[in-house]
Amino acid sequence: MNRPVILAFAHYYLPGYKAGGPVRSIGNLVAQLGDEFEFHVVTSDRDLGDAVPYSNVESDVWVKVGKARVTYLSPREQGFRGIGRLMCETPHDAVYLNSFFDPVFSAVPLLLRRFRLAPSKPYLIAPRGEFSPGALALKVWKKQVYLRAVCTGGLVQDVVWQASSAYEAEEIVHAFKVAPDHIHVAPNPAASELDQFGAFPSSHRDPGMPLRVLFLSRISPMKNLQFALQVIARIQEPVVFDIYGPVTDEAYWQRCQADIGSLPSHVQVNYHGAAHPDKILEIMSGHDLFFLPTLGENFGHVIAEALSAGTPVLIADTTPWRDLEAAGVGWDLSLDDEQSFLRCIEHCARLGAEEYEAWRASIRRFAVTRLRDPEVINANRTLLLKVLAENR
Repeated sequence: MNRPVILAFAHYYLPGYKAGGPVRSIGNLVAQLGDEFEFHVVTSDRDLGDAVPYSNVESDVWVKVGKARVTYLSPREQGFRGIGRLMCETPHDAVYLNSFFDPVFSAVPLLLRRFRLAPSKPYLIAPRGEFSPGALALKVWKKQVYLRAVCTGGLVQDVVWQASSAYEAEEIVHAFKVAPDHIHVAPNPAASELDQFGAFPSSHRDPGMPLRVLFLSRISPMKNLQFALQVIARIQEPVVFDIYGPVTDEAYWQRCQADIGSLPSHVQVNYHGAAHPDKILEIMSGHDLFFLPTLGENFGHVIAEALSAGTPVLIADTTPWRDLEAAGVGWDLSLDDEQSFLRCIEHCARLGAEEYEAWRASIRRFAVTRLRDPEVINANRTLLLKVLAENR
């Protein structure tokens, strides 16, 4: 029996990793449902911030990657002509956009659809947190102009929206006044975060050693590293603060570096560059606390990775990961309350080795239960089947 073909557009895809969560979201979807649906992924031939293509990938042809067929478009093929030709020549049953604001891999397919230059198929858009208040506040005027043009031009008329949580569903409604039957909550599959880690990693909180705090994400205003540095600067206990992630906003990184230069002597900061996915277990398990005061996440794969490694998390209340203190795995706090972030870090600094090991084991158990939830993948399966039903 032929599987339905999903033509998915994502600016970045495997083996890329620097774009973070969106890559993992579509990659996990393919890994979990690739036996039931035939995914054809259209993506760029280079990773975020890279000036040259992947060294081991052939551009502009279909190749097998895991359970998907993927074409890595060179810049010359990333226009209306190249993408339009690809959509017309590739039989498919539905189109899946892994972003809303992407000017190439979302806007171009939507425009081709609007002007009937591509096959008439149902469209599914997963905005991946792009409508959160924190995200919309960045480059606000440009985004407002784009939103107005999309609405006026009818580019998203009758599309189906995927929200990863009830919070994101509300954000989509606020941005577009979308009818409720056109928004479906289907959380991002995350089982592969757990699978790649395998056995529980061991970590030891050495008595008398500085607290090891980790920030692992893109260096950009959205991820709010500067807030983390402001909190770290007020800590009275010895701290080693390790920063991993690609710099995607050089001006912002320069401001962060200025803050790093003024930190007290008992705070040691190390910047390690982008973290390769194969090293994340080792990195996470080698720290006592994961600190991410992000302005918004539609899921937060890196949070799932921290919990999978048994590492407690300290995050903002701007993600679907809520009530973490009640669950005993960390904290989700308001960014208006910097003092509470400080208290949590100082609490961690005072814990002993045995307390930490017991805590990490319980966090790991929480992650197994949360990330193995079969309803998550079933919600994604149901969503895709509903979209495909519109093509009949």
